[in-house]
Amino acid sequence: MTTQTLSRNLFLRKTLAYGVHFLTASGALWGFLALLAIFERQWQLAILWMIVSMVVDGLDGFLARLADVKTYAPNIDGELMDNILDYLNYVVVPALFFIKAPNILPAGFEIPVAAAILLTSAYQFSQVDAKTDESADYFFKGFPSYWNVVALYMLVMQLNPWLNLAFLVAFNIMVFVPVKFLYPSRDTRLRTVTLVLSYLYGIIGIWGVIQYPDVPQWVVWASFIYVAYYAALSFWPRKSVEQNA
Repeated sequence: MTTQTLSRNLFLRKTLAYGVHFLTASGALWGFLALLAIFERQWQLAILWMIVSMVVDGLDGFLARLADVKTYAPNIDGELMDNILDYLNYVVVPALFFIKAPNILPAGFEIPVAAAILLTSAYQFSQVDAKTDESADYFFKGFPSYWNVVALYMLVMQLNPWLNLAFLVAFNIMVFVPVKFLYPSRDTRLRTVTLVLSYLYGIIGIWGVIQYPDVPQWVVWASFIYVAYYAALSFWPRKSVEQNA
């Protein structure tokens, strides 16, 4: 290759790498727009921005590895940026949602629940071993702060507020329980199956919730197939899965 070709290739790789970081950074915008929509009680719009932020979060890690950002954009800490934006979108946004959304929690429990979510998630995010080592299995340790997913289920299913409260208390406790939860995009056991089911879950879920408040009930119940798969792969001993793979 000529020097000019090498320079052009390097410029392209750097551009792609910084573009991935920009995509990750856009999560701040989607989180901010979700907060504005929640303040205005525009639930369909809030759902839209929450979903957009989750789609970006689901794609940027794969794209970062594909673009080799650590080599071509080494002056930006993508993992730190991702953690900051995950705390915004997976914790702060749903915490406000639980305060503002109607009929989700019993009256008077909104602020305590939001405070608990903010505090326990700060602990979960800051643990040095919040994710198990990649050479082992790369799982989350403790409940991985999927509060936005929980919020969407509670908005759509319209369960009894006291039952919602019980679930949220249990999830907050589970943050401190050293049980491993699957990291879908890093699953090394049934990777293809996990990715296919994850994408189907996302596509069907997005199609369903954007129709709020007229979400087809079959979408909700079909989504629990993936939830059951996620739980089984999280709690099923690693060696058992590998022997059956």
